[in-house]
Amino acid sequence: MTNADKPFDLAAELDETAGWEETEDTAGAASSGYDEHDPEAVSSMELAERHALRRVVGLSTELQDISEVEYRQLLLERVVLVGVWTEGTVQDAENSMAELAALAETAGSQVLENVYQRRDKPDPATYIGRGKVEGVREIVEATGADTVIMDGELAPSQLRNLEDKLKVKVVDRTALILDIFAQHAKSREGKAQVELAQLSYMKQRLRGWGSSLSRQAGGIGGRGPGETKIETDRRRINDKVAKLRKELAHMKTTRETKRSERRRNAIPSVVIAGYTNAGKSSILNRLTDAGVLVENALFATLDPTTRRTTTSDGRVYTMSDTVGFVRHLPHQLIEAFRSTLEEVAEADLVVHVVDGSHPDPEGQLAAVRGVFADIGATSVPELVVINKADLADPMVIARLRQREPHSVVCSAKTGDGIAEALAAIEADLPHPDVEVRLLLPYSRGDLVSRVHDNGEVLSVEHTGEGTMIHARVSEAFAGEIELYTLAGLPEGD
Repeated sequence: MTNADKPFDLAAELDETAGWEETEDTAGAASSGYDEHDPEAVSSMELAERHALRRVVGLSTELQDISEVEYRQLLLERVVLVGVWTEGTVQDAENSMAELAALAETAGSQVLENVYQRRDKPDPATYIGRGKVEGVREIVEATGADTVIMDGELAPSQLRNLEDKLKVKVVDRTALILDIFAQHAKSREGKAQVELAQLSYMKQRLRGWGSSLSRQAGGIGGRGPGETKIETDRRRINDKVAKLRKELAHMKTTRETKRSERRRNAIPSVVIAGYTNAGKSSILNRLTDAGVLVENALFATLDPTTRRTTTSDGRVYTMSDTVGFVRHLPHQLIEAFRSTLEEVAEADLVVHVVDGSHPDPEGQLAAVRGVFADIGATSVPELVVINKADLADPMVIARLRQREPHSVVCSAKTGDGIAEALAAIEADLPHPDVEVRLLLPYSRGDLVSRVHDNGEVLSVEHTGEGTMIHARVSEAFAGEIELYTLAGLPEGD
């Protein structure tokens, strides 16, 4: 039997990948000759590596009739997209299918055909109905496609029925997004989060050979009372999920420690969030010179990046980007990335980036705010940044500005409006609570520096006795410098 005829063994795959966390993401970087401290060089190399790992169209190792295969690795090549339009306008349905095509291309596939139908609700057996299944099968045979991608999340029974009738691989929207995340995750935490989401999705969709789910596993550990192959795989998945949850809990503790340190020092935090491919990484690079990978693709960057920066008056704050959102973001990903998304709920300001050139920017805003509601971030102050103004229709920009009064317009590509966006961010940062007037000896230059870093300096005067500062600081810091507070002066004037 050839490799193409062998079924994919999930248990063996889990064993082989169990030690991935020991590898270094930057392995080989030192020998590649680029400067790891140069953000632009790092970003260029990451982009080159990603393009070097593109899937090659036409080199399929899958069987034509997948009903004989027990488990299959996701391998997208030549695909047909199928959607069901249940609500909204025709334009909404076409936008959803266009996004599905962009997702499929990001995953490395070639889209051959794109079809959708109007239904009151998806068919419980085949999602699209018996008659449409025959129509899709004719399209598959005519185009030579080896995969059908459905614009929705399929129940296990729907997935099985479609594959039995279409005789090709069927992938739903959730599996497609999970595959993209698996390709783009780089950090240890990101990989663990994606793997947890994939295993949670896979657990409900295990299949045996044909209809015989009672086939027993062979070899050591599979004999005795008669544990079936599917039960063995389910048990292994549960063990791996428990291990991943334990690792992520430890990483969450580390993240929480860093977050509490920022809170203790009263350092404001700004989080850049928004729809995927809206330009969040480009905005972060423009504002902080972060050197984050920028690519015209969905979910190009998954691992959050935090940079320390300062306002024009010297206040220190942090700016972070987050994973991009999308319509119908799989709930497995929201749960797996919850510790990362909590950065949004804990922030002092959310910079919500929206693509002004997108056909439906209002839909993007609504989808992102839906995720905000899921993670409890609706009460965080929000500044809407309308990006890609160089490509957007001025009428659309005007419509968005009217809909979102607290917004700014910019183009991360050309740099237009970046200064205005930065000024708006600084204006929305929280101001320290306590107003103080201090006389600091020249020997305490460290306190002068801390006042500039952690407070809002209103005036500075150098006298013969020391540095006289009028500033606003946090309550905790005010207690530390109470010794140098000038007495007999009003709190503020």
